[in-house]
Amino acid sequence: MKSQDAFRHSYIKWGPRITLVHSQAIQVILAMASTGIPLDTATIISTALEGILYGFSVLMFMGTMWVIYYKPNANRPIALAAILLLILSTAHLIIDIIRLENGFVKYHDIPGGPVAFFQDISQPTFVTKNLIYALQTMIGDGVVIYRCYVVWQSVWAIILPVTLWCGSSVAALIAPYYASRATGGNIYTNQTAQWITTLFVLTLSTNLISSGLLVYRIWTIERRVSANRATIGTMMPIVHVLIDAAIIYSAALFTILICFVCANNAQFIMLDMIMPIISIAFCMVLIRLTPKKNTPSYLPTYSAQISAEINERERRDSQQYHMKPLQVHVSQWTHIDGME
Repeated sequence: MKSQDAFRHSYIKWGPRITLVHSQAIQVILAMASTGIPLDTATIISTALEGILYGFSVLMFMGTMWVIYYKPNANRPIALAAILLLILSTAHLIIDIIRLENGFVKYHDIPGGPVAFFQDISQPTFVTKNLIYALQTMIGDGVVIYRCYVVWQSVWAIILPVTLWCGSSVAALIAPYYASRATGGNIYTNQTAQWITTLFVLTLSTNLISSGLLVYRIWTIERRVSANRATIGTMMPIVHVLIDAAIIYSAALFTILICFVCANNAQFIMLDMIMPIISIAFCMVLIRLTPKKNTPSYLPTYSAQISAEINERERRDSQQYHMKPLQVHVSQWTHIDGME
């Protein structure tokens, strides 16, 4: 009894101080593991910016659906990819809102406060949102590879992008697995960091190589037929749109990679923003390449139309300048005794 009373008395005396020291130690460790803005501030900013971009992605999705169902020569099966991207973006935003409420309301009294909650990579909501990001990335990169294949009409052209896509898909699924097994670990000091770095590098490489092959194919065809073109049409607007979409997505991925390697909390902001950016880049290509009034008919709406246009141009240009046989009559003159 005396020992229990002594323990109770010492706990009442030193317990609050121990808890305070423990809380301060957690904050120091988190500060040493990461740089940049605090995690609670980063979470608020990322959710707000993600919501704004999500609104734009919804408008782009509506425009895509209108294009698919009301414009001629639209590739309607691509609507499935657009719908999946919107569903995943919506689910990701909902989970971010739930995490915001949990961190600042439900679990704000835990040691370390909201920063410790958002730093815990073993939270089910954190693992779920990363799985959603993995699926979003797989769909977005898969569509770019599909466009590349349709334009090249060759499996050999997409061997490297497909290999990189498979590697990024594996990394995207393994990283959340290791995060779920961590016991409140930090994302920058956990084994998960290796797989996340691999994911960003492979995804960036897949997007750059696939987009580069796609643009190069269209540009080479355009250059080959431009010298003998009889019409005023050109496929360079297609190249510009594809380059714009690739730059937007690649810039976001490169920023995330740099911030993650530097252990900067700004990567959480970019990681949440990239979810609607994938949908926006996807829909932008389809909408901007849709024929409008007073727009030449050479402008296709999707990759299948790009490939068909390339083949048709090559056939038409080869037939247009086909040489026909000519008959040449040569007069023969002879002289006989000074007379012709």
